[in-house]
Amino acid sequence: MWNDFKEFVARGNVFDLAVGLVIGGAFATVVKSFVDDILMPPLGFLSGGTDFSALYINLSGAEYESLAKAQEAGAATINYGRFLSNVIAFLIVAFAVFLLVRAYNRLSTRNESLPAEPAGRDCPFCRLTIPLTATRCPHCTSQLTTP
Repeated sequence: MWNDFKEFVARGNVFDLAVGLVIGGAFATVVKSFVDDILMPPLGFLSGGTDFSALYINLSGAEYESLAKAQEAGAATINYGRFLSNVIAFLIVAFAVFLLVRAYNRLSTRNESLPAEPAGRDCPFCRLTIPLTATRCPHCTSQLTTP
């Protein structure tokens, strides 16, 4: 089992996965900052100065000036503004991953769609495959014309 594990790790897939996770974590941080610091303030401005991260529903029944005050008092709240910000961040990440996968698929199908060079040609006498540059069939020894 230990040898199988060493072989699995040495294949390189684990390192690729680790690099992907580190880059993904960094990308998630950048996207979160983009949503919280760049995208949401103009949306809040367009919606009449609303700060989306401060939107909440107070379940305790008491009145609080802000989400911070409600949480400080220990009130139960539903923070739908933060949830909305996280949904937008998720959609941006999902769209970026979609674009990467789409580009990868286009590149991989482009390589597959190229016609392969023929490895040989058929002998006109015995119909077996022979090299393209052969002047005599190695199977039936017939003299061939050059292609």
